Amino acid sequence: MRRRLLGVLLPVILCGFAWAQSESITETNDRTFFPKDTFWGFAQFDIAPPHNEIDPNLCNAAARDFGGANAQCSMFARYMLSGVIEARPFGKGQFRRIFLFSEPHFLFGKNVPQALYTWSPDAIGVEYSWGGGAYIGRGFEFRVTQHPLFERFGARTGNLGPADLGPNGPWGRFTTIGVRKYFGTRRW
Repeated sequence: MRRRLLGVLLPVILCGFAWAQSESITETNDRTFFPKDTFWGFAQFDIAPPHNEIDPNLCNAAARDFGGANAQCSMFARYMLSGVIEARPFGKGQFRRIFLFSEPHFLFGKNVPQALYTWSPDAIGVEYSWGGGAYIGRGFEFRVTQHPLFERFGARTGNLGPADLGPNGPWGRFTTIGVRKYFGTRRW
């Protein structure tokens, strides 16, 4: 579990250090492997106010009916730490359009809707997706994404009573093949 946690935390930490180049680099003066702009990404921290918790669909929405404020299944998040890290390891040649990415979402909190609202930072777990793709041209990318099951942390790994819905999370395990289109320019 520590290796998985490190594998998910590392991209989030790296995106804090990664920087995108402001000027365009022509293919002739860039390195072939691991160019200066190999990593791109961002990290984000969100707080959900009381009565508006993040629901990863791990507990029944009526968890309060199974113990009220003392319900075993209290996996409704107050905080979310998420990010994206993208690596484009080739700077020249035919493979320069290939990239790999990871998108982890860490959830924290201990809340039961309509029964218990706390600011507790208890770790709930991580939901992440990862994959790879290739830039096709004209703002289009071909992407293959793997979305594994939600991974719970600590004391929340076992069954948490009758309101526990299992490890599937919002959508369960799936893999998608898709196309993404980018458009416009960011204003800073």
